[in-house]
Amino acid sequence: MGGSPVDWWVVYRPRFAYEGSAVATTFHSTRSTTDSLTAKQAIRKGIADDGGLFVSDQLGSTKVEIGDLAGKSYQEIARRVLGALLPDFTAEELGACIDAAYGEQWSDDRITPLKPLGDDFILELFNGPTSAFKDVALQILPRFMARTTPAGGDTDEKIMILTATSGDTGKAALAGFADAPGTAITVFYPEGKVSQVQELQMTTQTGSNVNVAAVEGNFDDAQSAVKRIFGDKELAAKLAGDSHVVLSSANSINVGRLVPQVVYYFSAYAQLLEQQVINVGDEVEFVVPTGNFGDILAGYYAKLLGLPVKHLVVASDKNNVLFDFLTTGTYNRQRPFFQTISPSMDILISSNLERMLYYLSDGDTRLIAMLMNDLKNWGTYEIPEPLLAKIRQLFGCGWADEDQVREMIADCWEKNRYVIDPHTACAYFVAQQMPHDPLTPRVILATASPYKFPRVVNESLGFDANGTDFECMDVLAHETGTTAPAALRGLETADVRFDTVVPIDGMESFVEQAAKAL
Repeated sequence: MGGSPVDWWVVYRPRFAYEGSAVATTFHSTRSTTDSLTAKQAIRKGIADDGGLFVSDQLGSTKVEIGDLAGKSYQEIARRVLGALLPDFTAEELGACIDAAYGEQWSDDRITPLKPLGDDFILELFNGPTSAFKDVALQILPRFMARTTPAGGDTDEKIMILTATSGDTGKAALAGFADAPGTAITVFYPEGKVSQVQELQMTTQTGSNVNVAAVEGNFDDAQSAVKRIFGDKELAAKLAGDSHVVLSSANSINVGRLVPQVVYYFSAYAQLLEQQVINVGDEVEFVVPTGNFGDILAGYYAKLLGLPVKHLVVASDKNNVLFDFLTTGTYNRQRPFFQTISPSMDILISSNLERMLYYLSDGDTRLIAMLMNDLKNWGTYEIPEPLLAKIRQLFGCGWADEDQVREMIADCWEKNRYVIDPHTACAYFVAQQMPHDPLTPRVILATASPYKFPRVVNESLGFDANGTDFECMDVLAHETGTTAPAALRGLETADVRFDTVVPIDGMESFVEQAAKAL
C-alpha cells in the first residue's frame, strides 16, 4: 500500500553551535578531520580525498539577523546568508557572484516567489533558466569557481566539472558552466530514465566546453561511478599532467552547490513577514520533495543559522528509501529500483544524508566512516538508537505512490487552480496527510515547472496527452491559461549535439577523452 502515514516530530536543537566563536571557518571531510580547507578550497575540490563530504564545525556560530528581513530583495538576503556561510569570499566577490547569478535570466524578480496555496504556501523554485530548483545554486556555483584559483597556481589549469544527474542537475549545471572561463563540464544521465524534455535540455546544450553522455544504468550507478572517478588518484595525476585538468563536482556533494539553497528558506521567511502572515520569531515548517537530501539539508543549515524552523518534512516518491530510514534507522539500498513519474527523485543513495548524520552525531567522523563503509560494502547500515532518536525529533517524512501523485496534481488544480509537477505533488500529498497546527505556516517547496513533465501532468488533469511532449505543452497551456517557459518550448527545434551512450565502466575513459579535447 502506497503513501504510508506521515511521521513528524518536535525539533531537536543540536549542540553544534559555537556561539561567539572567533575560530576561522574551515572545512574537513565528514569521515575525518585531517583536512583544513577554506570555503574556496572546498568548493574547488568538490569532494574529500577519503570520499567524504566537506563540512564546517563552525556552522551555526554566526547567526543571520532576521528582524529586518521583510522587504529585503533576494539578492540582499543572499549577501547576508552567504556571507555567514562562506566568510573567505569578500563582500565584493559575493556581491558580484550574486548579481550575476540572480539577474535577468530569472522570470520573476523575486527569484523564489512565495504564493498562497489554500491554507498553505508554495515556494516557487523553478523560475530560472532551466525551470528547476537547481538553477538557484547552479547559476552561482560557476561564479564561485571562477574565484577559487589559488594564487601562484597553474595558470593553464582548468576545472572539469563532473556530474551525474537524475534529471535536473545536469541541465542546470550545463547552463551555468557553458563557456565559463577556465572550466569544462561533463554530465552523465541514466539512459531512458529522464523525461523527454529533460533529455533534450541536456543533449541540445550549446557551448564549446560541454560534454554529455547517457549511461547504461540508473542514477545511483552513475553517481557511484562518478564518486569512484573522483577517488582515482592515478587518473587525477594523468589528467593534471596531460591536460592540466582537475576534477570537481556540481552535484550537491559540493558545498558550493548546497549553501546557495539555504538562501531561499530565508527568502520564504522574509516574504511571510512582508505579507504579515507571521511576526519575527514565529516558527514555520517546510515540506520538501527530495531524493538526494540536499534540498532539505539546506533547510537544516538555515535552522542552524537562526531561522525559526519548526519542522522539516521529507517527501519521497515510490523509491522511499529515506522514509524507511527516517522511521527505522536502517538505510538499505538493496531494494527494487522504481522508474517513476517523478524521475529526479528516483534515487536509492542519498548522498547528503551523510552531512546530516555528521552534524546530528556531534561530528563523530569514525561513526560516519563506518556507516559509509557498510553502505559501500553491504548496501546497508544501521545507526545507533540515540542518533535515530535525535533525527526523529528533527525530521518528519512521508511518501506518495504513482496513483497518489497523479491524484494530487488533479486535486491541486481543482482546489487551487494551480498546476504542480510530479515532484511537487509528492510534497503536496505529504502535506495533506500530516497533522497541522493552523497557527504555524506551512511552506511546500515547488521544485520544477510542470512543463518539464507535460505528458504526466496532462494525464493527471484529464487533458489530451497524445502526441509529443511539445504538443502536450501546448495543450497544457491552452487548458490552464498558463504559459510554457520559452526555453522549454524551444527545445522542439533545437539541434541535438550529444547522442553517446556509455556503459558504467566506460565513464572514466569518456572523461579522459573529454579532458584531452580541452
